[in-house]
Amino acid sequence: MYVDSHCHLTNDGLIERIDDVRAQMQAAQVDRALVICTTLEGFDAVHALATRYDNFWASVGVHPDEEGVTEPSLDDLLRRAALPRVVAIGETGLDYFRIGQRSHADMAWQRERFRVHIRAARHTGKPLVIHTRSASADTLDILREEGGQAVRGVFHCFTETAQVARAALDLGFHISFSGILTFKNAADLREVARWVPLDRLLIETDSPYLAPVPHRGKTNQPAYVPWVARQLAALRGMAAEDIGAATGRNFEHLFIQEAS
Repeated sequence: MYVDSHCHLTNDGLIERIDDVRAQMQAAQVDRALVICTTLEGFDAVHALATRYDNFWASVGVHPDEEGVTEPSLDDLLRRAALPRVVAIGETGLDYFRIGQRSHADMAWQRERFRVHIRAARHTGKPLVIHTRSASADTLDILREEGGQAVRGVFHCFTETAQVARAALDLGFHISFSGILTFKNAADLREVARWVPLDRLLIETDSPYLAPVPHRGKTNQPAYVPWVARQLAALRGMAAEDIGAATGRNFEHLFIQEAS
């Protein structure tokens, strides 16, 4: 019934107990998950989960926060994207939150990395999984320059303003909400979640991070994604099961049908 559209199951705390993670998913009626790649070095482990289990899929990409790792070329991404059960490009995007003493110009490497991922999405027709933090203006500008209406995807773990959400929707992207939606200090984000069109919504855990209330502080896992659906349902006056069904359809349309 429920789909976790973004999780990091090869991380410590999850991969070594993957059988238990899957059993808890089944008990919580979470029947599918997209396992996200954040480095080329980690791709094989991500892809192995997707090929071992028929309700997991994989992405390929290098996270904007990852430094000191293999820098992806367009060919690197295209070759891996052509493998079975790889259905998305990313996690990619921009993150200036930890810019520290560096200037905007110093982050040019991150913007170029993002452009390479967009080009891979354009070549393959696969959706982008977008991460943006403290960088929404540049994220949107580069998407418009490189992709325009030719690139689809999702702004994952959305925490930005209503203005950014509208811009992402205008570009044809989906919006995915995580356990942050359940946090006390997320009132503004909940207002955004009220009006995002139902056919453009996704839900996720971003496990092992950001466990939703009432599990906050624990290692997050796909079995907790129904709590995100429940929060969305309460905001929109719907049943959680209906949110689960709608976001499941959206996941299927965005990631699976286009890949088949």
